[in-house]
Amino acid sequence: MFSFLKKNTTQNPLRVDLHSHLLPGLDDGVADFDEAIRVIRQLHDLGYQKFITTPHIKSDRYHNTPEGIEKKWTELKTVLDQHHLPVQIEIAAEYYLDTWLINHVNDHKPVMTFGNNYFLFEMNYMSEPYQLNDFIFKLFTLGYKPVLAHPERYLFMTLQKAEDLFSRGVLLQVNTMSFTDYYNKTVRRLAQQIVDNRWISFLGSDCHSEKHIEPIADAMKTRHFKKALELPLLNYQL
Repeated sequence: MFSFLKKNTTQNPLRVDLHSHLLPGLDDGVADFDEAIRVIRQLHDLGYQKFITTPHIKSDRYHNTPEGIEKKWTELKTVLDQHHLPVQIEIAAEYYLDTWLINHVNDHKPVMTFGNNYFLFEMNYMSEPYQLNDFIFKLFTLGYKPVLAHPERYLFMTLQKAEDLFSRGVLLQVNTMSFTDYYNKTVRRLAQQIVDNRWISFLGSDCHSEKHIEPIADAMKTRHFKKALELPLLNYQL
């Protein structure tokens, strides 16, 4: 079972995964602690030793708080110890850009970041939020470093728009699975172009469940995954 994992165990020098949904019961990620353990074990078999897991925070669906995320994280660490899994788990969040988040940031309320004050956010898949540029500017003024989750997956995203975001200091986090046709061919092409142009700052699994393990393993065999690993990814500093 999971024979595809054995082929990848020694081929992935990327030890830190940024962006996943491994805390059960908080969002559309793993269903329970049993699945969390299975997923983490399989990702560890793929070479990962540290995970910065990032539950959704979205005002109209996932009403997560730093306190609730930290409580579930503490529970997961206990379960990991019981299973003797030699991995590190840290937490941040994947924030959804909406009016609630804009007000939250404008009011200087605390947010969950990772590493060197990196702030992971996503946005509407269909159309570019009109507040995007102002929001990015506000993050910079408050000392945060904006990280856009999976830019290649937004339907409105173009290579020119990705370049504009990169030129303004937004860090681009590409999903590993995007190097295959798991999402679609358009996503794959844009992910490849972001790597070709050296605009990528982070690679993330965006793993939600066991069904993502095999696509992640397949993506690790692709030329552009290997090409990304040769760039100065910020994963190496986490």
